[in-house]
Amino acid sequence: MSQALEKMVQQLSVQPLKPDVFQGDSTDLFGNGRIFGGQVLGQSLMASSLTVPPERQIHSLHSYFVRPGDVSKPIRFEVERVRDGGTFSNRLVAAYQDDKHIFTMAASYQIEEPGFEHFDAMPADIQGPENFFSEKDLVKQIPFPLPKSLTKRHIEDSNPIEIRPAHPDRILKGGDYPAFTYCWFRANGHLDPENTLLHKVTFAYLSDFYLLFTSLLPHQQSSFDPKMQMASLDHAIWYHRPINLNEWNVYVLESPNASGARGLSFGKVYNQQGQLLATTAQEGLIRNTTRFGHSE
Repeated sequence: MSQALEKMVQQLSVQPLKPDVFQGDSTDLFGNGRIFGGQVLGQSLMASSLTVPPERQIHSLHSYFVRPGDVSKPIRFEVERVRDGGTFSNRLVAAYQDDKHIFTMAASYQIEEPGFEHFDAMPADIQGPENFFSEKDLVKQIPFPLPKSLTKRHIEDSNPIEIRPAHPDRILKGGDYPAFTYCWFRANGHLDPENTLLHKVTFAYLSDFYLLFTSLLPHQQSSFDPKMQMASLDHAIWYHRPINLNEWNVYVLESPNASGARGLSFGKVYNQQGQLLATTAQEGLIRNTTRFGHSE
């Protein structure tokens, strides 16, 4: 396991304070003092999963980002055991800093059982990961200065997840693009293949990357414009099949709507065999304070 991946795994492995109460720490991933949404999402999923029998696996979660988190303060995760039925378990998680509610999540778990099978096919024009550069290699190729947060995360630091975006030209330069993109991803190192929870929690962490960004693609707008305010508002994941982060998986992203200073995006995760592993949905704030103004 790489040092960066080990650090991320340690961060996602929340510490118990008392029954059904856990604590997590943060990393200033983007250099802005705010907690990365995927981090608190992954930690909440880990906290709730530690209160569920191991034979019951997470199959869906629905969450809301209530307040921005402060990376300098620990996060307290309080889990409510809503119900343990014959095959399903339900949990509610509330995350706090200084007794302020910053995040909430509802999660559902199920015992593995056989059933009907079908899934949407992977888009036919998806190219394999060998056709693209990693984020770190792409950053080194850009001939003009980048935001300090990008320089630190992709050059000075090592990434726990290797991501290879299919349309890197759209990341920094706004244009009238289709509201569609995709990226390949895998762990930067090796995760225990028997620890299925860790793979699902790690995906929850990385599922926040690029999702909201997709809703800006048709609007001649760069997400790095200082006039842009962007923040995740809610986030949902449905886990359909086991996900292996030691192998390449592709995150197919599209945005069907933007309105009211909010963008809605959906994601589908496929393995290289074309199986649909997970589906995500997110609505977030995409506010240009110069063009449209804003209100708190």
